[in-house]
Amino acid sequence: MELLGLREHHARTLLIHYRWDVERIFELLDQKGRDRLFSEAGIPLQPANNAGSPSSTEVTCNVCYDDVLFSDASKMDCGHNYCNECWTGYFIVKINEGQSRRIKCMAPKCNTICDEAIVRKLVNAKRPDIAERFERFLLESYIEDNDTVKWCPSTPHCGNAIRVKGDIHCEVECTCGRQFCFNCSSEAHSPCSCVMWELWIKKCRDESETVNWITVNTKPCPKCHKPVEKNGGCNLVACICGQAFCWLCGGATGRDHTWSSISGHSCGRFTEDQSKKTEQARRNLYRYMHYHNRYKAHTDSLKQEAKLKGDIQGKISISENKDSKIKDYSWVINGLNRLFRSRRVLSYSYPFAFYMFGDEIFKDEMTPDERELKQNLFEDQQQQLEFNVERLSGFLEREFQNFTDDEVMDTMKHVINLSNVVDRLCKQMYQCIENDLLYPLRTPHNIAPYKSKGLDRASELNVCWDSSEQGLQSMKYSQDEHKSQPGFSGSSILGRRQPGSSSNNNGRPHKRERNDAHGGAALFDLNVPAEVADKI
Repeated sequence: MELLGLREHHARTLLIHYRWDVERIFELLDQKGRDRLFSEAGIPLQPANNAGSPSSTEVTCNVCYDDVLFSDASKMDCGHNYCNECWTGYFIVKINEGQSRRIKCMAPKCNTICDEAIVRKLVNAKRPDIAERFERFLLESYIEDNDTVKWCPSTPHCGNAIRVKGDIHCEVECTCGRQFCFNCSSEAHSPCSCVMWELWIKKCRDESETVNWITVNTKPCPKCHKPVEKNGGCNLVACICGQAFCWLCGGATGRDHTWSSISGHSCGRFTEDQSKKTEQARRNLYRYMHYHNRYKAHTDSLKQEAKLKGDIQGKISISENKDSKIKDYSWVINGLNRLFRSRRVLSYSYPFAFYMFGDEIFKDEMTPDERELKQNLFEDQQQQLEFNVERLSGFLEREFQNFTDDEVMDTMKHVINLSNVVDRLCKQMYQCIENDLLYPLRTPHNIAPYKSKGLDRASELNVCWDSSEQGLQSMKYSQDEHKSQPGFSGSSILGRRQPGSSSNNNGRPHKRERNDAHGGAALFDLNVPAEVADKI
């Protein structure tokens, strides 16, 4: 309002049109100029002057063609003046149609957005319930039309909205505990991109590869319509219902046949082309099963290991109460949290690999040699991470509450060391994915960054909406990370990225700087205290 010299409802109209992106507005202001920027958003270049006494006590409405008192008509900023009855009916229809945020003037070919104060006043006088809905739509426009703010996708809905600062390709945790990808609102799925994850869950849900294999390898029985697989060279097949039919054309036949023909039928043997299709379908199915089985195995392991938290708390209580020199067991909790994070990375790395090295997305962007080289590079890192994650899981499952002090110290050293190793390997895998696999490709596939400490958790904000007859006043925020906010809460997550991690102007994926502190053959001091090791 101050920088552009706008009235409040014009400023809100401009923000809603450009999805509340202030930087984008000022960028387009330099490119398009003030007049074109305002015109496209529906703001009149020269607002009509409604002040002063009218020259006539009556005005003719160009909708109903009735002569009404000047006080019973309303003029918008564009200068169009109609009776309040016509305006009210028009506004109610538009609000019921869900167009509350941008109600255009009802004059033909007029692009101006109506003054929300006039809309509120006229609708409230006749239909207060519709006016309340109009208010709610205006309030929610900050969330619905804002690329940096989204509702938490929890079910049932917790009522929180999450706001990020920086790149929207991130994963956040709402105060209700729901973790999700901010870009697509699905569950947190990095290192999968949003496109890959959407394709993967659809494939898993539809079992598309299995259906594809059945389609290629079976034919429906002409009698009971059940799928029948051909397991011999003769083209006469029989269903379990007893019906015989020709494999090539699907027509019902009798049972008289030889190895080369069916009596009264001209179809020949199984063709080579069909054999190639069958083999390709079988290979695609086996490839899908390979990645899906490992994805599911790590997902199941994560669910089982989640139960470890309660068991470990019990073991820690027993260990702290016994006569021992070791009283600090924070290294166990740190190791468990690191296990959960690395296990999630492993689980979602298999859907990523399925699409990264398959033909569904990047078929024409890599030569076979490049694909094989990149796949070997990725799978080597994936194998190292998998090996160390399993070792860490094994040490955390030990009954350390029954160990001697020396045995506890030995277990602690291994847990601390493996926690740092798997964290380093996760970072290296993400750097490999972003810099070596995705960045050189033409198709942009951005992924959320890896967080050693886990997903960024939203902090509570107190949101006060102050509405009056003149319009909605500004939102007032006060930071409070510990106080819960009932109702319409504006939970905010400040998901800042490292310098150089934002998306390039040409829409290519992120390329982050390599961190030598975590790469290479770094050595870890086994005697580092747990609270220090977790910060490495």
